[in-house]
Amino acid sequence: MSTENKLANKKRRSQKIAFGIFTATSYAIVGLLFVILAFIVTKGIGVISWEFISAMPKNGMTEGGIFPAIVGTLCLVLASMIFAFPVGVLAAIYMSEYVKDGWPKKIIKQMTNNLAGVPSIVFGLFGMSLFVNKLEFGDSILAGGLTLGLLVLPVIIRTTEESLKAVDDTFRQASFGLGASKWETTSKIVFPIAFPNIITGLILSVGRVSGETAPILFTVAAYFLPKLPTSIFDQAMALPYHLYVIATSGTDIEKSRAMAYGTALILIIIVLISNLLANALRKYYGKKVKMN
Repeated sequence: MSTENKLANKKRRSQKIAFGIFTATSYAIVGLLFVILAFIVTKGIGVISWEFISAMPKNGMTEGGIFPAIVGTLCLVLASMIFAFPVGVLAAIYMSEYVKDGWPKKIIKQMTNNLAGVPSIVFGLFGMSLFVNKLEFGDSILAGGLTLGLLVLPVIIRTTEESLKAVDDTFRQASFGLGASKWETTSKIVFPIAFPNIITGLILSVGRVSGETAPILFTVAAYFLPKLPTSIFDQAMALPYHLYVIATSGTDIEKSRAMAYGTALILIIIVLISNLLANALRKYYGKKVKMN
């Protein structure tokens, strides 16, 4: 066998080994996900009922339902996205389309990346100091939503920026050649093409906001509040904090154990439904871009 054939066989073996490792790792991750889901579903499915979803908690959260926590979680997700999504997208458009390459842009990018790595509890303390105390919003949906919005802002900025960069420059050049301004090119050509991928940042953000406990601990979450919020300045229960309380420091931990698993299952279902809706939105706009 010639030296070239030996080298080719060696490369093929290395490639097969590498692909085998990647495949095994992927299946292991998917298998672990199914194990976790199966565990939560098995433990929590027996608790799920219409009363559990629609009723108010009672008897120290050992009985009743989790309706206020569901409503509170949805309010926090909506409030955080109303703030973070437009701000993050506009910031990314400015960074990608208007700021020239240089040290100011590198510093801003580095600071954005550093912000993404800050622990969530630090955001909670910052939100308490600024929104709750300094701006006097108090423990409220507004304070919690703004804090969670700041938490996911770096994710939205980075994913949006990468989506805008992925748009071929020929679209920009053709638009400029037809006499369009920078803003017209960005808003009517670049942004619509990138929007289906920008939705990815929204999906990741919704998933993270739905499950965060530390930021809402200092800004909005109530231990036991068997009523619905009536304004953005009200406190609210939330599923992550509710789950933490009944699993670690409830009035009767053993009695509320099943409710904890049911709460975890409902939280997973809410995140799954949110992701499915966001994916449907991404596919819808993706088809519109292809048709155009």
